[in-house]
Amino acid sequence: MKCAALTGISAEVIKELKRGRPRTLEVQSAHNVITVSGVDPGSHLFMTDVDRDDLAIGDNGIIVDVLSIGITMKRIIEFSYGSHFEERERMAARIQVRYCANSSVKEVSPLETIQPTTVEVLKVTCCHAG
Repeated sequence: MKCAALTGISAEVIKELKRGRPRTLEVQSAHNVITVSGVDPGSHLFMTDVDRDDLAIGDNGIIVDVLSIGITMKRIIEFSYGSHFEERERMAARIQVRYCANSSVKEVSPLETIQPTTVEVLKVTCCHAG
């Protein structure tokens, strides 16, 4: 199954999702916001704790069902010494997801700077003793 991938998600968040309850996450890294912007509610999404640049065949993660998505822009203005100010904008994506299955990366699409991260994944249905 080919699907979008969120990378660099904390292992604790993935463990919490495996408990089966829907959770809302906020992602702020540019590559994850770009990926979320191309996903629709009702679709599947691959999530892993592996960094985007290190994503490779065989990496493990989970598949989640996307329940809702919201993308927001935050503007921050900082004043200093009364005459100098700095204005910044930060885009963030909030996404509500529910655990579907464990999975493993079968193939990674070429990683481009301003494109969503996509992978081909396999559902893992059994555990291997190590």
